[in-house]
Amino acid sequence: MSTINVTLKDGNVLQVPKGSTAYEVAGQISAGLARNALAAELNGKLVDLRYPLKEDCELAILTFDDEGGRHAFWHTSSHIMAQAVQRLYPGTKLAIGPPITEGFYYDFDRETPFSDDELRGIEKEMKNIIKENPEITRYVLPREEALDVERERGEKYKVELIQDLPEDEEISFYKQGEFSDLCAGPHVMDMKQIKAIRLTSVAGAYWRGSEKNDMLTRIYGITFPKKSLLDEYLERIEEAKKRDHRKLGRELKLFTFREEGPGFPFFLPNGMVLKNTLLKYWHEVHAREGYQEISTPIMLSRELWETSGHWDHYRENMYTTEIDEDDFAVKPMNCPGSLLVYNSDQHSYRDLPLRMAELGLVHRHEKSGVLHGLMRVRSFTQDDAHIYMMPEQIKDEIKNVVRLIDEVYTLFGFDYYIELSTRPEDSMGSDEEWESATEALKDALDELGLDYKINEGDGAFYGPKIDFHLIDALQREWQCGTIQLDFQLPQKFETEYIGADGDKHQPVMIHRVVLGSVERFLAVLIEHLAGKFPFWLAPVQVRVMSIGEDQIGYADAVTAALRRSGIRAETDVRNEKVGYKVREAQLDKIPYMLVLGGREAEEQTVSLRLRDEQKTVNYSLEDFVDKCVRENAQRTMELSF
Repeated sequence: MSTINVTLKDGNVLQVPKGSTAYEVAGQISAGLARNALAAELNGKLVDLRYPLKEDCELAILTFDDEGGRHAFWHTSSHIMAQAVQRLYPGTKLAIGPPITEGFYYDFDRETPFSDDELRGIEKEMKNIIKENPEITRYVLPREEALDVERERGEKYKVELIQDLPEDEEISFYKQGEFSDLCAGPHVMDMKQIKAIRLTSVAGAYWRGSEKNDMLTRIYGITFPKKSLLDEYLERIEEAKKRDHRKLGRELKLFTFREEGPGFPFFLPNGMVLKNTLLKYWHEVHAREGYQEISTPIMLSRELWETSGHWDHYRENMYTTEIDEDDFAVKPMNCPGSLLVYNSDQHSYRDLPLRMAELGLVHRHEKSGVLHGLMRVRSFTQDDAHIYMMPEQIKDEIKNVVRLIDEVYTLFGFDYYIELSTRPEDSMGSDEEWESATEALKDALDELGLDYKINEGDGAFYGPKIDFHLIDALQREWQCGTIQLDFQLPQKFETEYIGADGDKHQPVMIHRVVLGSVERFLAVLIEHLAGKFPFWLAPVQVRVMSIGEDQIGYADAVTAALRRSGIRAETDVRNEKVGYKVREAQLDKIPYMLVLGGREAEEQTVSLRLRDEQKTVNYSLEDFVDKCVRENAQRTMELSF
């Protein structure tokens, strides 16, 4: 019997009989791995465990700990849910049912949404199907036969999907019991690996995301190989509800939304303090790093956006108007304005790198269904910077930006990972330019010794990019910072500098953000910290509370002393019990509370209580003011006595 060489993820090589399945290879490695295996990665492609190995290859066996393993697990779960729905509600039509970052969904064509009671019934039927554990098999049909099958079933959405597939693409289905579905896979081999199920919510969704198409009913769910993992997930979801920035935004009076401006946030006084304090820090670090701040118009002519390529590549997301019979667009991005600023003066190689930063207000046309608090809005402040440089300066500039982003994220206690996104299908420029730009980003990350993932085909239309994905306190991921290398826009805008040789040369351009959307970063930060901002960032840093009427004068004096030193303090001298005042301050998440009684007033001291502590510590007023000033300057994240 002929054998093949299988190179494993750890570099070891196994010799196995030709035609062995990925599952059989897992069994050779260990019985435990075979028991927990869900899918495999064959030469970088995700496949079923039953996939036969016909030649030398690289193979990784995937479990629930791997992204690909979870993908197969949740993809299988979506099919089980669809099977349960069609059993319980015959005639329901199927659209799509992919795995997502956490769990899966399936879109159904049904006249009425599913109720919570119906979700529980679908869960129960899913468990019945898992107990039956029908064999999951994959089969392929010729295009016309596949179309005939789906037409006979009345599955119009599947017919449309097949019609849109390339002529040479294999059309595969997965079958389990009486149910089969158009699907590229992969799926797990054994349904009984699914030990815990929860269908989480129902939402409306337009077919293929277009408001011109049918409205479908989407059911979200999640499954796990252990009940304990579901319990942990549900606890995390409950904690996430408590931390929801929309809820905390209302309670802490940070921002609001109005029907008169859907998707356009209104910042309230506390929210403006929070935003401005964050941006004060942003100004300081950018001034230190040699950035020059600019401001560009919010609306510019159509010709500019045609030159930049946004009119062709981003038109559906732009707001437009007409002025003096000419077309204008409200800017969705700041980069074309920055290029106009650069071109407004002549530059020498001695000026480079030239770092221009802008806190630019941009507007993007988002569909109403995707709006979500500050996370997804129609207007936001982008903390852009554009760096103009010579080709030999690329690597150092990228490394400098990476260090700056790391400094900011570390301050707020965020872990993060890095993703390098390569050329998308809809792009500008030559293969050579893209290859050169991508290699420059790789080299910079490699020289810094940083790990990163490759995200094929997800770059900007004008160049590859490095994305920074924050991981918050609930282990959720948020893409915020980005570095994009651009050889295209400087060409289009005829951007030049005078080189040492006296000739004109084209600079290379970096687009980069640290916070990204300032509004979105604030939303992430609110949820990460559960609204408990560090002292230096809190809208109200100190609340001064009098015990009785006799201390009102002293309380006002303490507040005035704090304010003179730049501390955001307010006084609570209401005729209420001090315990009630303390509880209110805790609900308002005030970092420091000062309780002033007769003794404090007489001795000119303060009794300090922290937000999450019961004990109190006495300070002289002077020492407490010094403590506050010091902590403002240090920007510490922890409160302390």
